[in-house]
Amino acid sequence: MQKLKSIYNKLLKHFGPQHWWPGDTPFEIMIGAILTQNTNWGNVEKAIDNLKGARVLGARDLGKINLKKLGELIRPSGYFRVKARKLKVFCRWLIKQGGVRQLKKQNIQSLRPQLLEIWGIGPETADSMLCYALDKSTFVVDAYTKRIGNRVGLFKFQDYHQIKDFFEQNLPKDLDLYKEYHALLVELGKNYCKPKPVCDSCPINRLCKKKPLRGEEQRAC
Repeated sequence: MQKLKSIYNKLLKHFGPQHWWPGDTPFEIMIGAILTQNTNWGNVEKAIDNLKGARVLGARDLGKINLKKLGELIRPSGYFRVKARKLKVFCRWLIKQGGVRQLKKQNIQSLRPQLLEIWGIGPETADSMLCYALDKSTFVVDAYTKRIGNRVGLFKFQDYHQIKDFFEQNLPKDLDLYKEYHALLVELGKNYCKPKPVCDSCPINRLCKKKPLRGEEQRAC
């Protein structure tokens, strides 16, 4: 689809390469995917720094650490009691699977359903792990993707898997493209396509069907 390509090119020119997802190891990226649920990345970084400072950023270490202590370490990420339980459940599962190296050997058709069966991991978290930590070609959808796609007129639905299928069916099956496109949409959503959009200076305003007319008060769609 030409419009998808045009949006990507404009965003890449405006923001530059994003080198997303930040993380020193695939395991750290997977932990970050859980911690970032319902919070911003700045808070996740604080929580991960705490885990590193306590020398427990490993599957076995997180599995052994006291649940209350783990919660305190990840408190900056919010919902820390629930997320501490999620981390322990995930780490126990990961150890049983033989670690990240063994996960990378599996194909996405087998691995994605397994991730979705883990308590606390939904489609967005699973796809973030698969795409950014395990290098599997799957498109990540988040609230920014839904908002931007509906506003610019790419689609008229909110369902996660419908949106995921839309991108995967209309883009080349390219892992690097999937990673970069999602990261660029996040930047657009954070800086311009907010609940109350900043349309005048938006890099894709000429492609957007929902932008206000000149002089019209900007409002959320």
